[in-house]
Amino acid sequence: MMTRLFFALFVLLVAAAGGYWLFGMSGILWATNTALLALLVRDYFWGHKLEVWLRKGEPLAVIELSGFWGELVDRVRRGFKSRTLLAEQHQSRLKEFMSSIQASPNGVLLLDDEGRIEWCNQTAAVHLGLDDKRDAGQHIVNLVRDPVFTRYMAQGDFKNEVFMEGRSNSLSQLRKLQVQLHPYGDNKKLVLTSDVTARAQADQMRRDFVANVSHEIRTPLTVLAGFVETLQSLPLKRVEREKYLDLMAVQATRMQGLVSDLLTLSQLEGSPPPPVTEAFDLKALMSQVKSDAMALSALQGSDGQAVHALSFAWPEPLLICGSRAEIHSAVSNLVNNAVRYTPVGGTIDVLWKISPEGQALFSVTDNGMGIGAEHLPRLSERFYRVDRSRSRESGGTGLGLAITKHIVLRHGGSFQVQSEVGVGSCFSLLFPPSRVKFETQEAYLMPVLSEITA
Repeated sequence: MMTRLFFALFVLLVAAAGGYWLFGMSGILWATNTALLALLVRDYFWGHKLEVWLRKGEPLAVIELSGFWGELVDRVRRGFKSRTLLAEQHQSRLKEFMSSIQASPNGVLLLDDEGRIEWCNQTAAVHLGLDDKRDAGQHIVNLVRDPVFTRYMAQGDFKNEVFMEGRSNSLSQLRKLQVQLHPYGDNKKLVLTSDVTARAQADQMRRDFVANVSHEIRTPLTVLAGFVETLQSLPLKRVEREKYLDLMAVQATRMQGLVSDLLTLSQLEGSPPPPVTEAFDLKALMSQVKSDAMALSALQGSDGQAVHALSFAWPEPLLICGSRAEIHSAVSNLVNNAVRYTPVGGTIDVLWKISPEGQALFSVTDNGMGIGAEHLPRLSERFYRVDRSRSRESGGTGLGLAITKHIVLRHGGSFQVQSEVGVGSCFSLLFPPSRVKFETQEAYLMPVLSEITA
């Protein structure tokens, strides 16, 4: 600014001196006026260029100005660069913040002062069945028609959360949501949604477990108490007394088996996974499983012979790393269940095989009555029975499949069931390659099936 002022004074002095030299005193006024007019014209021209430059909104474009105007252009350009950099930083932080909200497992929904959707993340859209682009600007109550949510919005008291049904693609697996509103800003609202389906299912399973344990234990205790009261109050003959005692022994054995299975489940849940350094050969284990299955099948006949066509096959030699007792329990549970629930004359195939990925697959396939699709997701739940009366008659406690699933999960594997009513069932245990070991590399490359068929 001072440089521009000195330059203008210098021009005026030069003009005044020149006018005086040419025209005397009258020339001073003429010369200074002419110089001022020239300076104004120049400033107007440069100011017009600056105005056009700013109006175009291209502060980074090249514009040639000097002096005060050039300095002004440089300052505007530096200020714009600084503001642009700051805006880019803010935009980058905003994108990171929005990305983090999008990645959140909880739903986030922003409503304006009238309850219309301003923005929602993908999780909230899935939870509430919304389209984050199409439904923007729509009133939330018009889209989420659950009566619980409608009352929650209308009451205006958002201190506590509410629970409601969420959108789901499956009618058999409904989603349970926890929803809470938080007012903010100028009467705006933040809606948070959480999928609590797993927690609700766990709570329901816990309640079912307590109810089932109470029922399963109460039943034999009631029978035992009735027999004890009968023995104490009635004079019975020896044959009748022995009959009652035998029935009491059956109920006591059933209750003892139930307690034993419950303790087994508790030990499995509270102990660390078996180490992968301990390996055992399947041959002795499967021989024992086969012997038990043959004996169980024979009990269902009248001549002491097995009434099912049983076949066993496995690669030999094959070692499994883990707890021998646990894997024996899991394998025998599946085989014995197949024997119990397959009609007389049915076939049961028990097979170990190695997948191309090196996994060990154990399967038990039968041609029995099969299981309905609605029961398959819950088969491994504690005390869940497809046919309660038949399960009790066969001596089951309703915990066998739950124990089997816990065992295979502890070994890093998975439990699978395929079944069709009237066709049969296939129960499988899949063990990871880390649990599979061969005595030689040749045995791994060319496993020879050692088959035992009964």
